[in-house]
Amino acid sequence: MSVCEKYFPSEPSQPKVVTSEFPGPQSKAQIADLDKVFDSRPVYFVADYEKSSGNYIVDVDGNEYLDVYAQIASIPLGYNNPALIEAAKSPKMIRALVDRPAQGNFPSSDMKEIVDGLLKVAPKGQTQVWSGLSGADANELAFKAVFFWYQEQKRKGAPFTAEENASVMKNATPGAPELAIMSFERAFHGRLFASASATCSKPIHKLDMPAFKWPKAEYPSYKYPLDQHKEENEQEDKRCLAIVETLFKSWPSPIAGVLIEPIQSEGGDNHASKEFMQGLQKIVKDHGALLIMDEVQTGVGATGKFWAHEWFELPTPPDLVTFSKKFQTAGYYFHDPALRPSVAYRQFNTWCGDPARMIIGGAIGAEIEKHDLVSLNARVGDYLYGKLDKLAQKYPQYLRDLRGKNRGTFIAWSLPSADARNKFLSDMKTVGVNIGGCAEDSVRLRPTLVFEEKHADILVEAIEKILSKY
Repeated sequence: MSVCEKYFPSEPSQPKVVTSEFPGPQSKAQIADLDKVFDSRPVYFVADYEKSSGNYIVDVDGNEYLDVYAQIASIPLGYNNPALIEAAKSPKMIRALVDRPAQGNFPSSDMKEIVDGLLKVAPKGQTQVWSGLSGADANELAFKAVFFWYQEQKRKGAPFTAEENASVMKNATPGAPELAIMSFERAFHGRLFASASATCSKPIHKLDMPAFKWPKAEYPSYKYPLDQHKEENEQEDKRCLAIVETLFKSWPSPIAGVLIEPIQSEGGDNHASKEFMQGLQKIVKDHGALLIMDEVQTGVGATGKFWAHEWFELPTPPDLVTFSKKFQTAGYYFHDPALRPSVAYRQFNTWCGDPARMIIGGAIGAEIEKHDLVSLNARVGDYLYGKLDKLAQKYPQYLRDLRGKNRGTFIAWSLPSADARNKFLSDMKTVGVNIGGCAEDSVRLRPTLVFEEKHADILVEAIEKILSKY
């Protein structure tokens, strides 16, 4: 019996489509009602989570979709996972929900145990964690840690000056120093103020928002298949690393940190080689800055490693690793004690994260390890990629630049245009598949970690059914 069968004995054996339009009539009615009090323009359909199971999401009209989007890459173990339901019923969960603690001031007696649950699956070399509320929040907290650290290196333990204390109250230097975080074109790191300043994937994410004037380097743009374009892609790595070096030397304000995704997800599932990442880490270190690895979407098993940056074989761990999505909690890992602010209350808020979500995060990590779901993801990903590769040879116009080989189920491809991509996403619902896009013209696969070969077969059959009509 497979892991999925143990978890979900009643999971549908195949998609079921009962409406001729999407969203269906019941969804449309509920969306209209919800829109009276909550902006519902982005809604695809209204889900019936009580009926959803495993890899299938059910809508209020009764459509049962094979879900390879999984709440924008954030469902790790399938819908209504019994192990997570048990964790949700635990006395410590009830206590965390009913009497949510201000963890910075009044941590619960089991706080250390809860944090240890997150540290059990921490990236190699990371020994501490600070918790947050979302991926964007995790990145902004990491920015603060980097800036505090950078200034502390200059201060060398000296106390804040009277001038710093006075000027910061006016948002002026030297108390509010002119520092920068370098990110990359096509990156997505969140939609809050600082995280949006680091984001560069779509204008709509940040239009009309004041922004920090921070540098954007270029993320490699590879030619595919990779094994047929080794020399060109090696030159692309060198070109992009040279841009990073130039920005460090020429940017008008000091660059305290560099933020990068192991695979740019929202921006198009753009991959980078281990040589590029190793070179980037060296440049960052040479310039006295810190490297932040944004694992919000790539982390927690989706790439055939628990953390995607493991593929890069970095000589030393990243300075900070941010997380959220599949972990169902958020925050950043780190290992250098100097990344704790010099005095208390600098990295602080009322909640300092959410213990209820941290409990679930620990349960998720434990289940992944118990059932070796990372290995399952790697195996199924290879199987799925092989089938998609054959399909790409049959439909090269609609399965372009297939990427994600040997990266678990973290797979994507491009279509001829944004219109063609959007039509494909819509058409897939007619065959009972909920699937997502990225960038302007790409499709990304983000199934759960209990997605198995039988699900891959259904997905590929559905894709071919749609493409055969084009």
